[in-house]
Amino acid sequence: MSSATAIFRLICPDRPGLVSELSGWVAANGGNIRHADHHTDCGAGLFLSRIEWDLQGFGLPRGALPAAATALAQRLGGEGQLHFSDQPPRVALFVSKQDHCLLDLLWRTKAGELPMAVPLVISNHPDLRPIAENFGARFEHIPVTAATKPEAEARQLELLAEEAIDLAVLAKYMQVLSGSFLQQFSPVINIHHSFLPAFTGAQPYLRAWERGVKLIGATAHYVTEELDAGPIIEQATVHVSHRDEVEDLIRKGRDMERLALARALRLHLRHQVMVYRGRTAVFD
Repeated sequence: MSSATAIFRLICPDRPGLVSELSGWVAANGGNIRHADHHTDCGAGLFLSRIEWDLQGFGLPRGALPAAATALAQRLGGEGQLHFSDQPPRVALFVSKQDHCLLDLLWRTKAGELPMAVPLVISNHPDLRPIAENFGARFEHIPVTAATKPEAEARQLELLAEEAIDLAVLAKYMQVLSGSFLQQFSPVINIHHSFLPAFTGAQPYLRAWERGVKLIGATAHYVTEELDAGPIIEQATVHVSHRDEVEDLIRKGRDMERLALARALRLHLRHQVMVYRGRTAVFD
């Protein structure tokens, strides 16, 4: 087991010397840098940075680090976020009837591949209760109709607060979250069964088959009020041919959905994704 690290992410106006200032600040406090990734968006005049260092031997006590990191970001004229690698977030999985993404994420969590806890699974159908409970997760069945959606989402938000959830993942949850929900809780990650921006909305595999595409994929993205248009975290693709029927595209697509969602979630959990100007920088 690796020792705990601190992870500092910064977005600020670009100028010379920023890399030196950041690494110098860590070094001045006796920190051993594990990873340092930087990106300059010349068009926007922005500097993005992710720097990670060992907590062991660092000159500032852990309790003082958040305030120190905030002061550093302010001095550089930007916004910063500090995280600790030994504080895995609590994640709620939203599902409907399809089980492939739920099973994959629960297995990867149990195997230690994903640094998170999954105390809660929410579904608009009762079908997947045995899977969730077999992995030790609380399962809550909340039916959703057009008429009951406000009440259903209110109950979902209550559960997220009750379980102190840090992140929600739509693991084939075949419902659209309202703007009101998203204003009250974030972040939310979704897996969409197409290579966005192609084939947004419903039945993308059928529409891809009708168009005779030779490549299909899946896209994991942050959820925004605009359907399937949130900042993209990860995508996965697979080739298809004229011999494939719709069922073959669905079968191959499910493999891509599992892979893209697991990759995206791991990147998010390791604080390797930075969102700015409606897009992402992924330090992988």
